[in-house]
Amino acid sequence: MATHRVNSMEVKKMNRNAIYRYLYHREATSIQEIAQALNLSLPTVTQNLKELQERELIVETGLFQSTGGRKAKSIACNSVARYAIGLDVTRNHIGIVIIDLSGAIVKHVRNHFPFANTEVYFQSVGKLVDDCVEECRIDSSRILGVGIALPAILSDDRQTVSYATVIDFKGGSVQRFAEFIRYPCILSNEANAAGFTELWGEKDIHNAVYLSLNNSVGGSIIVNNQIYAGQNHRGGEFGHMTIMPEGRTCYCGQKGCVDAYCSARILSDSTQGSISEFFRLLREGHEPQKSIWREYIGYLVITVNNLRMLYDCDVILGGYAGAYMEEYMDILQGLAARKNTFELDGTYLRICKYKLEATAVGAALELVTEFIDRI
Repeated sequence: MATHRVNSMEVKKMNRNAIYRYLYHREATSIQEIAQALNLSLPTVTQNLKELQERELIVETGLFQSTGGRKAKSIACNSVARYAIGLDVTRNHIGIVIIDLSGAIVKHVRNHFPFANTEVYFQSVGKLVDDCVEECRIDSSRILGVGIALPAILSDDRQTVSYATVIDFKGGSVQRFAEFIRYPCILSNEANAAGFTELWGEKDIHNAVYLSLNNSVGGSIIVNNQIYAGQNHRGGEFGHMTIMPEGRTCYCGQKGCVDAYCSARILSDSTQGSISEFFRLLREGHEPQKSIWREYIGYLVITVNNLRMLYDCDVILGGYAGAYMEEYMDILQGLAARKNTFELDGTYLRICKYKLEATAVGAALELVTEFIDRI
């Protein structure tokens, strides 16, 4: 069987990428430390650092304290060398973030922006992107692209939408957005994008299930830090698991789906659509919020237990509702433990790290990841 022999150019690229990644996960380091950690010669490290510096991907940040000889230069990644834009497109809103290479949010906006499959809508989205870039005074050459997260199932090549009921975009193409956005565009599933964000930078957690409690329930399955999309890109559609046979009618037309019991709307419908107001009133002990919450978490814990039984990994609560649940985690973990056949500990149930625009950030992080892979 023929084997691929790695040529010198490939070796050089692998070394350069390894050096950049080493720097990426540290605040600052020295040439000597890089060479020792990666088992590379000092000339090899020096030459690669020179190339990375010419591309403005790294910067010298000063000198380390002397240990007896010449002071070593302190080197770090230049997180503002490039930026990525993420859009969270929902039925009634659009969220936009601009992040730098470290994943830090430098700009975020959320507007009431009802989705419409019309030229006017896509033109408006393009203008919103341009306005945000202009407000941040970022040179367009530093923009990697725009990740667009949708509440939809995508085709294998992620160029078109194969299923969408939350927004009227079935059969829609990335080109509808790209026609009015001057940067490269990619599509993502909203829950997959948010789940990807949650494991970004995690060193100890590599497998998790993300349960997105937005106005429609979704989720993502992360295995070895990679999204498991499933055979038909429908992996993680937890909102359409049946938890109550012949129960409430879901927007999909089936009965008893998780979405009909655990969507954020179940809570916010009692407060004119405001999820923050629901949790404020709940915190103050008001009815009917207390009764709605008791029923809600009963169904939520059933869903969480099913996910734990299926995947045997951490379950992360996110989305509009999940972002407010941190103060109730002891209660939720206790209920999850009582429901569990094998465990007396419910600490596998976790709250999301990203309370703000996790979906948009995840869509943008995908572009950052692709960029780093190519360095």
